[in-house]
Order: sequence, then C-alpha cells, then structure tokens
Amino acid sequence: MAQPEGLLFSKEHEWLKIDGDVGTVGITDYAQNSLGDIVYVELPRVGHEIKQFGSIGVVESVKAVSDLFTPISGEVIEVNSGLEADPALVNRDAFGAGWLYKVRIKGLNEKSALLSPSDYDALIAEAAH
Repeated sequence: MAQPEGLLFSKEHEWLKIDGDVGTVGITDYAQNSLGDIVYVELPRVGHEIKQFGSIGVVESVKAVSDLFTPISGEVIEVNSGLEADPALVNRDAFGAGWLYKVRIKGLNEKSALLSPSDYDALIAEAAH
C-alpha cells in the first residue's frame, strides 16, 4: 500500500507531517490495521517535552496494548481530544481525523532519522514476509 506523500515515518509505525515548526503525529494505517479495533488512546499532556523515539503514550486495541513513540522532539502543543470519545477514529482515518497530537518541533535536523514513504513501504513489505 502506497503511503501518503509529504509525510515522514518512524520504524515504530508513526507518521509525521511537518508544517513550519509544527509537526502532526499519528500512527500509520499499517499499525492501526495490525492492532485491530482501537478502544483507548493515552496521549502526552499539552506542554510536555518529548524526545525523539521516546515512549509517550499507549494505544489499546481489542488485541493488544502498544506503546506510542514520538518521531520527533519538541513540546506537545495540542492533542486530538476527539479520540477520548471515539478512539476508533484512528481505525477509520489514520492519516486524517485520527491524528494523535501536535508538537512544536525543537530540531528539524531529526527528520533525517525518519523514513520516506517509499522507505516505509519497503519496511512493511519486509515485515510481511
């Protein structure tokens, strides 16, 4: 499955969309599909400083509990409050309405440690074998 252009990806299956110094973060369609029906999402608090690839929350599904890792360092400036009432938004629209949080990015140079859409496609193709 081709990934949306304009996004960067972590090996832990999070995506990052950069707009100026603000990054929007979510989990990939591959991740939500692997997890199954998502029933709860624990997100970082607004104002919390997060470090690239650090554990910042959890996603619970009917199958498993999975840690969330941040693809970039910065300060959390917004969380998707809609997920509290409807965590399945992540299942329905992983790259849109199911976004998780926004971060004011501290170091744009960290994006070099992330994967392009084609590199992420190769990662999940390898995982399928």
